[in-house]
Amino acid sequence: MGAMSRPADPRERPSFRMARPEDAAGCLAIYAPVVRDTAISFELEPPGEEELRRRIEATLPGKPWIVAHAGDEAVGYACASTFRERPAYRWTVEASVVVAPEHRGHGTGRALLELLLACLREQGFRTAIGVVALPNPASIRLIESLGFRAVGTLHGVGFKHGAWRDTGWWELDLAGADARPAPLRDAEEAFAAVGRGKARER
Repeated sequence: MGAMSRPADPRERPSFRMARPEDAAGCLAIYAPVVRDTAISFELEPPGEEELRRRIEATLPGKPWIVAHAGDEAVGYACASTFRERPAYRWTVEASVVVAPEHRGHGTGRALLELLLACLREQGFRTAIGVVALPNPASIRLIESLGFRAVGTLHGVGFKHGAWRDTGWWELDLAGADARPAPLRDAEEAFAAVGRGKARER
């Protein structure tokens, strides 16, 4: 009989690493209920596993996709995506965090977002954007606790679960107004550098 996987314990401090294509199934298990059951995501149907694998591969190595594991399970992830396609926007990204329901309220989302932002700073990005489908007070508390500043609301921009939905927009200055644009660092290298910095702090 094969070894049984160990279930994730919400009290266990998760470990964090950069995503791999084979994390698609674990990430999908977290994301699919968000798409199906809530208006947090404006996707109407969950993507398939192959599509999520493609998204991970398309994100790395230019931008981070970080996965939290507890036991043998993925319990959350954070990723950065292209804000706009035109080249002048390339130092700006949209940040996203998704956490399994049973691991919310235990600090996993905050730890993921802190790591994501540290990685983006290390890479040389200038601005992170947060877009929140309203209402979502938990997400707003999280991003504002890490320095995001509200910049506006778009009303009725999405229709899901029988209602028009508003989105709130937040921004975070990652580098300061005097920062000069420079080539962006590889996400894997930046994540490793962040890890080395945290090890020196301990």
